[in-house]
Amino acid sequence: KSMARSIGLLSTTRQCYSVSRLSKVSYRSLSWCHGHREEYVNRAAEQGAVNIPVGNDVTDYSQYHEPVGSLLSSLPSSQADWNRFKLSDQQLQSYNDDGYISGIQVLTEDECDMLIEQLSAFQQDTLHPGHGLFHEFHSNQSGDPNNALMHCLGHWRIQPGFHDLIFHPAITIPASQVIQPNTSVTPVRFWHDQLFCKPADHGGNVAYHQDYSYWTRTTPMQHLTIHIALDAQDPENGSITYLPGSHRWHRNGMPLPITADDFADMDSIKAVLTADELAAFNPVSMTLQRGQAVIHHPLSVHGSYGNRSPRPRRAAVVNYFADGTVAAEDSELLAGVPSLGQGVKLEGRFFPIVFDPAWIK
Repeated sequence: KSMARSIGLLSTTRQCYSVSRLSKVSYRSLSWCHGHREEYVNRAAEQGAVNIPVGNDVTDYSQYHEPVGSLLSSLPSSQADWNRFKLSDQQLQSYNDDGYISGIQVLTEDECDMLIEQLSAFQQDTLHPGHGLFHEFHSNQSGDPNNALMHCLGHWRIQPGFHDLIFHPAITIPASQVIQPNTSVTPVRFWHDQLFCKPADHGGNVAYHQDYSYWTRTTPMQHLTIHIALDAQDPENGSITYLPGSHRWHRNGMPLPITADDFADMDSIKAVLTADELAAFNPVSMTLQRGQAVIHHPLSVHGSYGNRSPRPRRAAVVNYFADGTVAAEDSELLAGVPSLGQGVKLEGRFFPIVFDPAWIK
């Protein structure tokens, strides 16, 4: 008997649903706007919270803090591993200048196919047996069937390929080089993952935003985002798009306010920008081959336009923070993850070390 049927969610249209629950998790974030401190409640995240029981026969891969062999067989341990995946001086300069680095090859075509097959299990009429392990799930976050956007957090717990992806040295080694300001290399911990899926012809926007605007419940700001194209991306199918140099945009050290939690209003962020920021609002859309990634700063303003092409546009996102990051509040940091307490270092089952320079011999 399917979980979807047992809770009354199964439908023939499956255009949009978000399973809500009462939760102790905080969806509040702090920012500065028009000269004063603002608290924002992310209603979309509340709507996407999941409360579905998971059977004892379902594997929760968060208990494994090394690859399980689906995508990777081992962690990096040699100087050759470091040399193979480290960022060049030119790439580091690009990150400092623009706030992002594009075109990093992470996955092969076959690996993309494998992850898409595992992803497709989340897009069926019957919910995956591990659906209750998601921290957040939206079959269509926009709520508009003509602008569909599947978005979820927590699939590393459910599918072995996505579990192994968070440990991939093609992203963890570069992350260790740039994640902590004024430090050459540092241990990296996993924060959370995401999937963004835009169907052909009617895929929706992801409105411009800064990632740390959603993450002020963790501190200090020493985070990083890796966006990996599972399908080739270009402006026609809604590729990820950046505002170069916007990683320097902040308000008294705080990120810009969140302006569109349903992601629908692409340019809503313009309402909170200064005249100088508006003058520098010159979007650059990426062109990525399958398996290529973009690494970006937690304050880099980015988004993506809708997909009106005949091709799907699916992407896996992995978010990290530097070892030593702490909780800024007492609430749960992710739905289903026990509270650690304000000021407590983020570590343990849900925040594993994915790369430590000490591993390199």
